[in-house]
Amino acid sequence: MPRILGVDIPANKKLEYSLRYIYGIGPTRSKTILAETGIDPDMRAKDLNEEQINAIMSKIQDLQFVVEGDLRRELTANMKRLQAINSYRGLRHRRGLPVRGQRTKTNARTRKGKVKTQGSLRK
Repeated sequence: MPRILGVDIPANKKLEYSLRYIYGIGPTRSKTILAETGIDPDMRAKDLNEEQINAIMSKIQDLQFVVEGDLRRELTANMKRLQAINSYRGLRHRRGLPVRGQRTKTNARTRKGKVKTQGSLRK
């Protein structure tokens, strides 16, 4: 199992797909990295040698992609900033509600959590 930027990428998947396991690298960035390093995207991750792994890591740093811990830190800092200035988006984050204008009368279960039925209690 090759390790790139502190992440174990799956060995038996094609390289194009296994690079996506790195937080901050999606389909487009994965293709870009492999095209610029000249590595075959259909190659399996377990077949990489040290030289190719180093080439991938250096290309990610050359292209200045923000990935893994730095990206997570940046996103949490953005959320904390929004919450600190009491913006509408910050309040929605704080309350655990949808942030981008989705309806909440129905749906929104991913953000709101499991249904908590409320009603009057009978004696």
